[in-house]
Amino acid sequence: MATEQPLRDEHASRIFDSVRDAEDSALDAVRKFVDTVDSIFPDLTEDAPRRKIIDAAFTMTDELVGASTNLAEKILKAVTSERPQTGAGALT
Repeated sequence: MATEQPLRDEHASRIFDSVRDAEDSALDAVRKFVDTVDSIFPDLTEDAPRRKIIDAAFTMTDELVGASTNLAEKILKAVTSERPQTGAGALT
């Protein structure tokens, strides 16, 4: 059908926008978290609690962003893949 491609493009655009928004929100949350940790633990030595907490926050954010990107890729693949038609009344 001629309208399928624009519809798929719209779905893909929405998925990418949602992932970007989620990633931006995660980064904003980490910034706020780091600011809070900075105010409580001002020491920046290698073994200080502040360093460990901030490293853990960035690890968590990296995993979250990676998971959201992976999910978006799977959804996009599902949305854009061709579905086989099984007859005249098949859904597309």
